[in-house]
Amino acid sequence: MQQNKFYITTPIYYVNDVPHIGHAYTTIAADVVARYKRLEGVEVFFLTGTDEHGQKVQQAANDVGVSPQEHVDKLHQRFKELWVRLNISNNDFIRTTEERHKKLVRDILQELHSRDEIYRDSYEGWYCTPCERFWTEKDLAEGNCPECQRKVDKIKEHNYFFRMGKYQQWLIDRIKNDPHFILPASRKNEVLGFLEKPLEDLCISRPKSRLAWGIPLPFDGDYVTYVWFDALINYISIHGSLDDIKASGFWPADHNMVGKDILTTHAVYWSTMLKAIGLEPPKNIFAHGWWTVNGQKMSKSLQNVVEPNQLIDQFGVDVIRYFLLREVPFGQDGDFSHKALIGRLNSDLANNLGNLLNRTVNMMEKYFAGVVPTPATNGPEDKALTEKSGEVIAEVRILYNELAYNKILQKIWELVDTTNQYIDKTGPWNLAKTDEGKERLKTVMYNSAESLRVLGVLLNPFMPQSTESLMKQLGIEAPIAEQGMKSINQWGGLKPGSQTQKAKQLFPRIEDKQAAQILTELSSPKEEKKDNGNQITIDEFMKVELRTGKILEAEKVKKSKKLIQLKVDIGTETRQVLAGISESYEPEDLVGRTVIIVANLKPAKLMGIESQGMVLAASNDGNIILAGFDQEPGQGVQVR
Repeated sequence: MQQNKFYITTPIYYVNDVPHIGHAYTTIAADVVARYKRLEGVEVFFLTGTDEHGQKVQQAANDVGVSPQEHVDKLHQRFKELWVRLNISNNDFIRTTEERHKKLVRDILQELHSRDEIYRDSYEGWYCTPCERFWTEKDLAEGNCPECQRKVDKIKEHNYFFRMGKYQQWLIDRIKNDPHFILPASRKNEVLGFLEKPLEDLCISRPKSRLAWGIPLPFDGDYVTYVWFDALINYISIHGSLDDIKASGFWPADHNMVGKDILTTHAVYWSTMLKAIGLEPPKNIFAHGWWTVNGQKMSKSLQNVVEPNQLIDQFGVDVIRYFLLREVPFGQDGDFSHKALIGRLNSDLANNLGNLLNRTVNMMEKYFAGVVPTPATNGPEDKALTEKSGEVIAEVRILYNELAYNKILQKIWELVDTTNQYIDKTGPWNLAKTDEGKERLKTVMYNSAESLRVLGVLLNPFMPQSTESLMKQLGIEAPIAEQGMKSINQWGGLKPGSQTQKAKQLFPRIEDKQAAQILTELSSPKEEKKDNGNQITIDEFMKVELRTGKILEAEKVKKSKKLIQLKVDIGTETRQVLAGISESYEPEDLVGRTVIIVANLKPAKLMGIESQGMVLAASNDGNIILAGFDQEPGQGVQVR
């Protein structure tokens, strides 16, 4: 039976964190499956977002002298902007401070309280502030928090509790009877091990006297909701009320992707919460591993945190997407190294796939003036190539059910290698020497290009930008999303007569000298330079977020000679920006223009109107000239 709807989620990321390679890894993994399912014609809902309540947020906001809401309004943008750069195709982005989320949390709390699933009691235990979690004496590791190994405080207070313990046996049975519920299998065993001990009820409140930043309990205004009870509900609050969720067809979720460090909260807390409110748990909770860097845990003190934006700048988006899912089996821990990344780029992408495209398009131009020929005669090599294509397509479809990304890519590369070998065996350069050979050459060149078309569709979920470029080089204008997986069910979808287009290399090699320089720079310790007048460091400059934006609206500010009020689309949102440019530009001439704005400038009021950024411009003897580009970039692109 054909699946009609598909729902996949990432964890919602804690807004205080700086987005790193681990966040990118989970989100790219979810994005690949979402894109693949869309190619199969399935209606997909793909959710990600940010977790914005809790004690750490409140403390961080206090430290910088702003309200918690102001703090999270700024910080969540870092995730939104990174997802734009990484080409993430999420359908929605949930924030736990949004009213649509808070309303369902309050409704669920009230419903559970009315049914005596939540009760009030006194509690004494050890509390870890960084983890925002209570622990019993037996849970502690040498007197410290068993998760973060930091100091805990003894706290005694009244709180509200969810009767989680009553669902212990139900959860054990569910895990044992459903082999796909928790994956990989080793993670399932970890959860069952956790459930061997009596499952205690879950403290789901914090007194406002200790923590004010959270969703107030609807039945007791002196308390706010425990951040995990609040945050987990995001996976269903996106669909509306409980009745809306049941009618949406998107619950239970097909895949709830998480890191292994938060598996217990999802497998135990979330599953029992859903059971209590009358909903099924997700069909699958997949807990992937962690990334280390050159064998060491990522740490600010070690200065080895891998920052995705810098990787994109250095190597390109699709190279990063490919490497993260090819290098390590999904579910296992992996070690990140720039040396391995360069190796994958050169061997897999430049030498194999890139070379296959280049030689095919070049020979098509040389022998057929760039026009895809009609295939003529068939031989055993042709049959072997078409059979390999069919085998790879069938196997890839199966492997997606297992989230076996590295195996999917290995399988696809079998077709890359087979096609390169096909060209070598048939020898187009020799066939072109005789009239008889030229007839055979038509089939060889057609099949080489057709195999690349199949590869373009198969690789599109992993490398969306590069595969669209590949298609254009083959003379195929239709977006891959329109072609779909159905377009490769049968061999021969490439239309003879298509005009190929030679373009720049998809994946330029990083030569040994350049690679050595990159690795040397990355391994060199960062030195703190002395202040030298107006000079700033690259780190200081990187704090300034310059973004491209398209002007949607422009009008002069009344009673001002210079100010124009702009509405600027920066990709993730529309900003209101005031610019002192009316003596050089008319408002109607600005609409549709792409400008550069300082996106992380603290808002300021001019003439009583809030400006949420600054437009970059030069002043030439009083004449204002807006900064611009030779070619039109997209909205929200970072300027460096």
